[in-house]
Amino acid sequence: MQSCQALVTASPFEVYRIISRPFYENTYVLTQSQSRDCLIVDPGFDPDAVIQVVDDHQFVPVAIVLTHGHSDHIAGVASIKERWPLAPVLIGHGDAGKLLDPVANLSAGYGIDVVSPPADVILREGEDLRVGDFCATVVEIPGHSAGHVVFWFTSTPTLVFAGDVLFHEGIGRTDFPDGDFPSLESGILNKLYKLPDSAIVLPGHGEPTTIGHEKKHNPFVSIL
Repeated sequence: MQSCQALVTASPFEVYRIISRPFYENTYVLTQSQSRDCLIVDPGFDPDAVIQVVDDHQFVPVAIVLTHGHSDHIAGVASIKERWPLAPVLIGHGDAGKLLDPVANLSAGYGIDVVSPPADVILREGEDLRVGDFCATVVEIPGHSAGHVVFWFTSTPTLVFAGDVLFHEGIGRTDFPDGDFPSLESGILNKLYKLPDSAIVLPGHGEPTTIGHEKKHNPFVSIL
């Protein structure tokens, strides 16, 4: 593949996206201006493409950050960790067990056994994500997955890594064993929709959107 260009620029950050088949899952590489350090967010089934983007831009991963433990968001962790063993794996406390359990991370249902290295750092709401020069607010929004976390960075505009909570005019599935629509709806309404309308949402699947757009046009959770 050719080196990809930044998908989103929000001062002081740039975001690169790698789309992994078969689930068309979005892996993100987050960088800051005047630094080669980066975060790798939700490495999916195409870790080689992620590694190429990082190498092509001469970035240095300082952490592997996971919004939740479903297989399409963790399948590349082992390869990324093998390449950069000092980069810690961060995930919400409620989904840490999924990293080691193919049934819980849903890969067994597809006839494969995805297993990730264990978490190095457990994320909890009220405790900011801090690694290197990166700092983000962490919020727990269950419903798609019991331990799903969303995090956002203070930038212009705000950057929100939403995983499979909120999509462009959509939401994550809630029919998995630990899914729950009322919890997902509550988290979106009471946490995400409190952010500025200009906040950019980077979802686990599909194209970026904004909080303002979803408040008006999301058919599942709309307030306007």
